[in-house]
Amino acid sequence: MSRKPICIDTEIPNLGTAKIPNPMTPVRFTDDSKPIKLMLTSEELSELDAETLPLKMEKAGPREKLYFDPSKTKCAIVTCGGLCPGINDVIRAVVMEAFYHYGIRSVLGIRFGLKGFIAEHGYSVKELTPEAVSSIHQFGGTILGSSRGPQSPVDIVDSLERMNVNVLFMIGGDGTMRAASGIVDEISKRNRKISVIGIPKTIDNDINFVSRSFGFDTAVEKATEAIQCAHVEATGVDYGVGLVKLMGRESGFIAAQATLALQEVNFVLVPESPFELEGENGFLAALERRLDCRGHALIVCAEGAGQNLVEGTRERDASGNPVLADICTLLKKRIKQHFKDNGRDLVMKFIDPSYIIRSVPANANDRIYCGFLGQSAVHAAMAGKTGMVVSLLKSSLVHLPLPLVTAKRKKLNLSSDYWRSVVETTGQAGYFACRNGK
Repeated sequence: MSRKPICIDTEIPNLGTAKIPNPMTPVRFTDDSKPIKLMLTSEELSELDAETLPLKMEKAGPREKLYFDPSKTKCAIVTCGGLCPGINDVIRAVVMEAFYHYGIRSVLGIRFGLKGFIAEHGYSVKELTPEAVSSIHQFGGTILGSSRGPQSPVDIVDSLERMNVNVLFMIGGDGTMRAASGIVDEISKRNRKISVIGIPKTIDNDINFVSRSFGFDTAVEKATEAIQCAHVEATGVDYGVGLVKLMGRESGFIAAQATLALQEVNFVLVPESPFELEGENGFLAALERRLDCRGHALIVCAEGAGQNLVEGTRERDASGNPVLADICTLLKKRIKQHFKDNGRDLVMKFIDPSYIIRSVPANANDRIYCGFLGQSAVHAAMAGKTGMVVSLLKSSLVHLPLPLVTAKRKKLNLSSDYWRSVVETTGQAGYFACRNGK
């Protein structure tokens, strides 16, 4: 069976012809006429029958000519959605790059997400100067505050016009990037020249075509610490079980990566891989085999796993995401009941480090990455680019059009070498296959 080619549009919109000399010297400028070619495999595309594709992508970096005159440019930054390590690092990088390398003297911080644009909420803007942001990277969270929920693109663009903003940097996840698309469309309808640049933020690492979102490395590091604690608890008693709940609404990247990092996890449960609790091939039987064989077990469960086992509320949060049922409450109850019914004493320790993980400052690797993202976002905006995000794709910093990153959510590919390695690390396939862990 021949593989089908996939057509992927990587063209980045421009506000107009860039004519103003870039004041940055000395520097090696990036040439738009020389895109880089990236080879994506069928695994990376999550399309098993797709052709391997070489994509022509705009490389991130400073351009020789600018669209905006730095002396007359006003920027704004907004942070949306849940917290994530590294947000303050990105804010700081944007402000420092704009001020010191382009001479931009006005950067506004929009407070509490997109609600900050709406007059009725009464939020004042925050002046972001180098002095104001000099040490914010040492702290978690966002100095601007955040919020969820849709706001009218019409109202947002009205606000941008009132403030005479030329460039809007939007730091957020999948929902934020969809909101950015709506803002770009409204700006286009009005024939205004306002650049909108997205900086993708999601602790779940689930944005399409983004190889690694900032904060993910830190999240995995902190998750690994929690898993290690659960492992110690489980091995400290006879018939001990450690259960760790990690973030991952629709994608299990944190759970998978932390499992690989620690090499002590026996079962990893992710949203992409439905499972059953009962029966000879169910999870409870597999756990029993593990305990009979080794006397302890360590389970890592992404928050969105096992939703086929619990009745959802059908409600949605302010960002439009389905409200998840609590799979770990069900697991705790059924595991305890299963072993009690079989006359076995079991000691379970449950750890949920979710809000600790997302609230901490970024680690060294994420800080470096955040710096690159902030700098590259300013370069793109000043060159007049819009309707795009700047991100890492494979090993290159590139410009990605908003329609590409909002097309779908990135998920673990269960047919990939990566997932095979995760399953091999846990050995869980053997317990589910009734081989007594051998």
